[in-house]
Amino acid sequence: MPPFTRLVRPTIAPVKPIRASWPVHRKAFAMSTGAAETDTQAANAASTSGVTVSSLEQTLKEKLGAEHVDIEDMSGGCGQAFNAMIVSQQFDKKNTLARHRLVNSALKTEIAAIHAWTPKCFTPEEWAQKQKEAGT
Repeated sequence: MPPFTRLVRPTIAPVKPIRASWPVHRKAFAMSTGAAETDTQAANAASTSGVTVSSLEQTLKEKLGAEHVDIEDMSGGCGQAFNAMIVSQQFDKKNTLARHRLVNSALKTEIAAIHAWTPKCFTPEEWAQKQKEAGT
């Protein structure tokens, strides 16, 4: 009979917990991601980013030939969150994902400078139908 062998379980050294307080972590995170720590810093970042409702509208009309563009600044004026309603013939025969990709490629530099971007894309026919349903 073969001799019995003893299985040895390797020992693992315990991991020391990080003892830093929350503000240190928040500051380190903000520094590593480029996020602003205060509202003043966020407003300053927005004012230097150059992204405005009018610049977004102009870019969409130029690059996509958009017939109707309605952009709403959801961030309270600091220029970091936008909702957009875009009507363009280029969206014809494209699904929602393809439409969003088209818009995102047209606004690549602008989207990189802002925090939140929510586009709603329609063809002129879909937009006319929505207007008809809404009664306007």
